[in-house]
Amino acid sequence: MRHVKNLKCTLCGAEYAPDEVEYVCPKHGNEGILDVQYDYGQIGGPFSREEIEESKDYSIWRYKRLLPVEPDSPVPPLQIGWTPLYPAPRLAEKLGLHHLWVKDDGRQPTASFKDRASAIAVVKAREVGAEVITTASTGNAAAALSGLCASVDQPNVIFVPASAPEAKVAQLLVFGSTVLLVEGTYGDAFDLCTEAAHEYGWYNRNTGYNPYMTEGKKTAAYEICEQLNWEAPDRIFVSVGDGCIIGGLHKGLKDLLALQWIDKMPKLMGVQAEGSSPLYQAWKDGVDPAEMARIEVHTIADSISAGLPRDRVKAMRAVRETDGAYIAVSDEEILRAMPALARGCGVFAEPAAAAAYAGLVKAVEQRQIDPGERIVVLTTGSGLKDIRSAMKSVGEPHRVAPTLNAVKEALGSNLAR
Repeated sequence: MRHVKNLKCTLCGAEYAPDEVEYVCPKHGNEGILDVQYDYGQIGGPFSREEIEESKDYSIWRYKRLLPVEPDSPVPPLQIGWTPLYPAPRLAEKLGLHHLWVKDDGRQPTASFKDRASAIAVVKAREVGAEVITTASTGNAAAALSGLCASVDQPNVIFVPASAPEAKVAQLLVFGSTVLLVEGTYGDAFDLCTEAAHEYGWYNRNTGYNPYMTEGKKTAAYEICEQLNWEAPDRIFVSVGDGCIIGGLHKGLKDLLALQWIDKMPKLMGVQAEGSSPLYQAWKDGVDPAEMARIEVHTIADSISAGLPRDRVKAMRAVRETDGAYIAVSDEEILRAMPALARGCGVFAEPAAAAAYAGLVKAVEQRQIDPGERIVVLTTGSGLKDIRSAMKSVGEPHRVAPTLNAVKEALGSNLAR
């Protein structure tokens, strides 16, 4: 990794060689999250946007030169990344906007954005010869790691809160992971996973702990800009739980600016559920993210439920340094967003993913958006992850007897010719 200069602590600025520390800055315990620093001079030169555009590798590995992995490291066979960026003119018109796109990361192999980070985790674990990989998750990161490990026959142990949706737990079991349902919160599962990884010498994929997970997530920013012909959008809306995704988007955009592949920094708009909105509150009150305290959380959007976001420092910088904003939306607004997004552009998103669109709706209502801005909504997981919430958002279907009269009675004048 000659193009990686060092790992820099987000709290104190201490710098370490990549092989000097394993995960975090030792001065701050588990809170000293590190940021990967690059030598852009080594990356640039003969490596250009044009070279990427000519690549036939439609996955995150088309950007391998911009990732913290060895050039010859083998990568998992599943196609990760290069998810579609759909124009959404009907949604735009409804909101009074001129330019709107929806990037659907529910199209990943395990149906969530978290495949991007898990792909990096598998490569890094194999670079150091780890026998077992582990993670804690509310469901999506776990399923992502489970599926990626299955693709390369890599043993793994998953810690998941017992409250995780059944569909997400089913993925883990089908992929063959060792699954430990923790009778507690996501925070409890995270802490237990970290303890076990240290005890057994497992490779720890945990978000907001392993610095390389941000690097996998930043690839979505690369794709958005490339898919828009390297003309960066004005704003990107994304749901936020632990904060690693929005921090990753910020990192990717900073890479592209440093390489002069884009000419402006989009405003990053972080969307949280009202029942789990510590970053929104800290942003609104001007609180230092390092001083945030854990809160009680409750939301239908399990994938962004986090009482104390693990990657809160990067997540807050992503919004403050881009002149973006945090927005909090209610569970009711999230449930309304699910069918609105699906019917408006054909993207079926789970509650946490639909929260990003709910945030855009609220931002428009609050007149935070200029109608002429170019806006991207990033949806991070498939609606199939949480069918119970999907049904709650739309109600029950008609039940009819097997007769044409019953059909006519059920339809009324809705579909009359």
